[in-house]
Amino acid sequence: MRDDLRERYGEERLPRYTSYPTAPQFSDAVGHQSYADWLSALPAETSASLYLHVPFCRSMCWYCGCHTTITQRDQPIVDYIAVLRREIGLVADRLSAPLPVRHVHFGGGTPTIMEPAELLDLVELMRHRFVIDGTAEIAIEIDPRTLTRTMTGALGAAGVTRASLGVQSFDPVVQRAINRIQTFEQTARATEGLRQAGVRGINFDLIYGLPHQTVESCVESVRRSIELRPERFSVFGYAHVPSFKKHQRKIDEAALPDGAARYAQAEAIAEALTAAGYRRIGLDHYALPDDTMVQAQDDGVLHRNFQGYTTDPSDVLIGFGSSAIGRLTQGYSQNEVVIGRYAERILQGELATAKGYALTPDDRLRADLIERVMCDFKVDVQEVCARHGTAPESILQAIPRLRMLEQDGIIRLDGNVLSVNDDTRFLVRSVASVFDAYLGMSGRTHSRAV
Repeated sequence: MRDDLRERYGEERLPRYTSYPTAPQFSDAVGHQSYADWLSALPAETSASLYLHVPFCRSMCWYCGCHTTITQRDQPIVDYIAVLRREIGLVADRLSAPLPVRHVHFGGGTPTIMEPAELLDLVELMRHRFVIDGTAEIAIEIDPRTLTRTMTGALGAAGVTRASLGVQSFDPVVQRAINRIQTFEQTARATEGLRQAGVRGINFDLIYGLPHQTVESCVESVRRSIELRPERFSVFGYAHVPSFKKHQRKIDEAALPDGAARYAQAEAIAEALTAAGYRRIGLDHYALPDDTMVQAQDDGVLHRNFQGYTTDPSDVLIGFGSSAIGRLTQGYSQNEVVIGRYAERILQGELATAKGYALTPDDRLRADLIERVMCDFKVDVQEVCARHGTAPESILQAIPRLRMLEQDGIIRLDGNVLSVNDDTRFLVRSVASVFDAYLGMSGRTHSRAV
């Protein structure tokens, strides 16, 4: 990475752009009644994805940026799942008809912390209240350290098609520094068990930029990972925001790599994965050549949502559970973050929407531009603007920073077509941010651009 680019862009704090506008722009101007009205207005043929948030873990990983709660007891989980079932019913009751569903995603926390029977019942409930396509992808996030054989069997019986296993790093020094001790053998047992149960799509999550992490340890983690040949990898840069996630204060900031080291780690991981036959997808995903995500990228129909890059083309995403975010055609909604408050609202027979955002025509245009930049490293501004009834000049001429990016060799402008140069794709968030009308307005600290 050129020193001048690292100094100018590498330390910028920018959103990951899994949505636009980003969550800091949400407000209580959108509440439970707005969300209820939005649900009721959805046409019966609207294709949907479902996200279910299970906010419990057995121990806290200090790098974690998720909304989760630590519990050694099962009763809070049992109580929460009962409320989650109630919410599914409340949402479904407000729809004009059961919506067709193409994707279901269980996130957390650790979704597999629930009892196997509870998982099977939840999937059955969703099949009863929605029209889940026979080819729908059902995905779940897994902590290999706590996955049991019984739960593995239940995942297969429930029709789960994809499992994302948290790996992060196999370096024991790094593991101790982030409070996540996980052996290769645990990961291998989980991977093999899932495949035997019929879960064919396996994802591994890796993180760079962790305390005491080096290029060598990153490459070694990749080497061990590819022995198990997962179909996909997600490779994220650690976002250190201790003011927002207080448990991150347990991490020694002096042991964190700087921007240049983070970049070196990310590129070393990329080189190791591509050398092993994986295709690079967008900014931080990798997949085997025959994976549907590769096909989506080649066809220009890759998308991005709160789970990262996705092949999901659905019109809406309905979120269930505390802190869950959904996107309807009208805008975004987010549930109460605090579990007790979420449960109280649902048990009162009220949707748990705490805040949200109603999309404007300008938001929709900018969201489209940002998604194409993040997914394709290229966007035909004229083509996108035409879909939204806007002249490209109104966008391009209003962004003086585009000229700076062009002069610095980060992008090319060929008429109205913007392309990110191959050797500066790691700065794609910096490029996407030029279309963000709200950047810097919220006061929220985001992760570093590199």
